[in-house]
Amino acid sequence: MSGSSGVWHVHALDKFEQDSRRVTVIGAGISGLVTAYELERLGYRVEILEGNTRIGGRIHTHRFGDAPGAPSVELGAMRIPTHHHNTLEYIRRMGLEGKLRAFTTLMSEENAFLQTAAGFIRIRDAAGPLRENFRRELERHVPGHRYDRGTIVFGAWLTAIVDAIAPPDLREALREDLRRQLLDLVARVDLSGHLRGPDRDRVDLHSLFSAHPGIRAGCSGRLNSFLDDILAETSPDLLRLDGGMDQLTDRLASRIRGHISTGRRVTGIDVRGDHVLVHVRAGSRTIVHRSDFVVSTVPFPVMRRMRLSGLDEDKLAALRDVVYCPATKVAFHCREPFWRHGGIQGGASFTGGRIRQTYYPPADGDPGRGAALLASYTIGDEAARLGRMSARRRHRVVLEELSVVHPELTTPGMVLGAVSMAWGDYPWSGGGCATRWGKNAAECEEERIRAARPVGRLFFAGEHCSTAPAWIEGAIESALWAVEDVERFRPAHRRASVTGRPNTAGAL
Repeated sequence: MSGSSGVWHVHALDKFEQDSRRVTVIGAGISGLVTAYELERLGYRVEILEGNTRIGGRIHTHRFGDAPGAPSVELGAMRIPTHHHNTLEYIRRMGLEGKLRAFTTLMSEENAFLQTAAGFIRIRDAAGPLRENFRRELERHVPGHRYDRGTIVFGAWLTAIVDAIAPPDLREALREDLRRQLLDLVARVDLSGHLRGPDRDRVDLHSLFSAHPGIRAGCSGRLNSFLDDILAETSPDLLRLDGGMDQLTDRLASRIRGHISTGRRVTGIDVRGDHVLVHVRAGSRTIVHRSDFVVSTVPFPVMRRMRLSGLDEDKLAALRDVVYCPATKVAFHCREPFWRHGGIQGGASFTGGRIRQTYYPPADGDPGRGAALLASYTIGDEAARLGRMSARRRHRVVLEELSVVHPELTTPGMVLGAVSMAWGDYPWSGGGCATRWGKNAAECEEERIRAARPVGRLFFAGEHCSTAPAWIEGAIESALWAVEDVERFRPAHRRASVTGRPNTAGAL
């Protein structure tokens, strides 16, 4: 009996291998593409369903023209921190490593502009006005303080960065946390090694927090979590892809053997015991796909619009609890990079008002085809307000406001075209990114675990399921974890047989 039982067991495993390795991936953004790519390497048969008519998700490079050398602008993800090793590994695998270039970010271009109480000034001239503004603010809120000059320099520049990066509902709260918590902690530290410039009136936040990590231990969860964003977005170690970030998703898609179907909107998911049913709208018809496994990589605001069956209450609550922040970008196609005449070679200005941040992309294309200007980058309520406008009005508002800083925009024939993306109102995202602002480390991890937890044979990936929300790195990280979760359904002695490694994490 034992021998025949053993033969039956082997045959049953073979049948499992043959019949239970079809996977449907929902979403053709970076997370869905990495998921499909890695599953195929492990021997799975994969299909991808994408509701949009293009692939890439929130990696979205727009080119002003179809001809080679047309100027381009990133309407989605635009930068890669050098410590995001998963992202850089896939760039290497896709043969794009030679296209990596430095990304010049906010506060790093001395000739860019900064909005202050006295109006717009160049960043090179901002130290004195910022320091005086912050000193007056302290006198109003912390009368009788005895902070030294270095601490005030620190507070002045961090306040300027908070004003530039934080959404409006967090700005004042973060400023209060800075005044009531962080200044006292910084005042106990020797800042001499972190002050920069001939007048020692600039502060290197990255070196300061790296040398004194204990400072952050005394911060509120709200301030601490946002400091991560501040340090990432103003890091001197950021990269971009020359020629457009969409080269990464395009190369990944070209390596996937399974079919990638665009214009296929998933309207419902039904989790059964040994399979998952996916209801797909294709034109006027609804088609039901039966899959052994399904990996959903779409943002949770999109999933909340689907008819979901077979999910437990905690998972449904997790879908509701994840917060997505609106983000809106407006870009102009300009006749020439006029900002260079004023010494601006790249980086960004904090232009405030309704447009907030203005980035000056490098002119990588043919100079005769003009230049791209990322005229406005907003998040939070300001992004939502711009997003609710018609595209025509949105472009006009940004043009009028930015012309105060850059009057060259009003020169006849300077602006050749405009394009924008309001991610908060975009049907395939429902927001720019997931956010965990205001939560401590334990709360962030609990949310991540709940978001990423599989339900039967339905798995989840996307930056909202990762330790790095809002970044390509997080999307890739979550995809690798989802692949590992799918693999756990296979018999243990078969898991390494396809690739020679126990799981996908070892590849990175």
